[in-house]
Amino acid sequence: MPFTPYHFGLSGFIGLTFRRFIDIPVFVLANVIVDIEVLVIVLLGLGRPTHRYAHTFLLGAAVGAIWGLAAYPLRNFFKKIMQLFRVPYETGFLKMLISGVLGVWLHVLLDGIYHWHMRMFWPSSAKPLFGLISQGRMEAICIAFFIAAIVPYILAVRAFSKKDKSS
Repeated sequence: MPFTPYHFGLSGFIGLTFRRFIDIPVFVLANVIVDIEVLVIVLLGLGRPTHRYAHTFLLGAAVGAIWGLAAYPLRNFFKKIMQLFRVPYETGFLKMLISGVLGVWLHVLLDGIYHWHMRMFWPSSAKPLFGLISQGRMEAICIAFFIAAIVPYILAVRAFSKKDKSS
């Protein structure tokens, strides 16, 4: 995607919809963490392509797993943040680990459709998903999912409120 925030729509929608199975903060932030690779490449002037090894399913899994591991000590902080958003939050080590991997993979999937230079199936140079959806449509889909995320968010807030009343 041209800008990392485009990833928030779909990742937020998926995270909120499947919050029972996905650690929302880890999943959503995994979509940001992976773009540190692009930032470093640009800042250090390493040239093209800007999406390299972290933007592959193979090594992206390692990046996501490392992020899930690194995030585990932050689980109480994430719980406080989720309470501010009034979203129920229960997590565990495996949930955080899997959420990190799935979050990076979602990012790789979106970027693999959008960026011609991505080798998401590295070491293979196959690019079967590139151009599947036009860049303009992909951006519109991401914005639409950002708006659509309001529905599972409202449902999560309602669940939080019910939990609060029963305590």
